Amino acid sequence: MDIRKVTTAEVLPIRHLVLWPNKSPSFCEVEGDDSATHYGAFIGGKLVCVASVYNSGHEARLRKFATLPEYQGQGIGTKVIEKLVRDLKREDVSYFWCDARTSALSFYQKFGLCVEGEEFHKSNVAYFKMSASWV
Repeated sequence: MDIRKVTTAEVLPIRHLVLWPNKSPSFCEVEGDDSATHYGAFIGGKLVCVASVYNSGHEARLRKFATLPEYQGQGIGTKVIEKLVRDLKREDVSYFWCDARTSALSFYQKFGLCVEGEEFHKSNVAYFKMSASWV
């Protein structure tokens, strides 16, 4: 597996297919994509997992993390998160957060993220804000 930084254009098709297949492709675009750091995991040269990180000073937010269905459950997403967390720590990011789908809470807890606040909904999907602070 090869994990490296990729472009916005590369992440959009996977975001659309995995996260919001019933919405328009433009629904998967995020303000700030042009300045975000996008990570991609490649298996045999095929992009199979993407994650985007939006930095603001010592704070970073994970958004639009998606793995192609046929590659889920194989530890690929875990490796991507481990890589980006290492990068963020090297960049002196001290606060990392995301809006996690309620169905994925246990996945994010493996990386030390904790639930903040109450469950909320976006486009009829349940989420919690989750975060971790590194000092």
